[in-house]
Amino acid sequence: MNAKRRRGTAEAGSMTIWILGLCVCVLFLGGLGVDLWRVIEVRRSLATTARSVAAAGASALDETALRRGATILDPARAERRAAAQLDLLADAERVSGATIEADETQVAVELEGELDFSLLDIFTRGDPVTVSASATASPVRID
Repeated sequence: MNAKRRRGTAEAGSMTIWILGLCVCVLFLGGLGVDLWRVIEVRRSLATTARSVAAAGASALDETALRRGATILDPARAERRAAAQLDLLADAERVSGATIEADETQVAVELEGELDFSLLDIFTRGDPVTVSASATASPVRID
């Protein structure tokens, strides 16, 4: 009977260590789930903003070409209009970098944002994640 007790006391606490390890794993997986959903939400928000900015830029038509019947963009006006739309949007505070390029046929917008982890910050060094989205828009003539 003493032999049984000794063997039982030698294993005392192993279940506690196992449960603590399991709790750390569950915390990590929960943090991964929450933070990945936050990244997806920021990506969706940037994509929506990029589409809106590109559409605003694509409405800057060259008026003299339009009078002749051609649907051509004025690139300088398109870039200015897209930049003004980016400044107006509420989600623009998430944008850390923006590239707007326009030619006579389309407006291309690339947006970047940075996101700090919340729960995963415990396991990482605190480096932010860079999220990017892009969109293009072209004017369409409707007859």
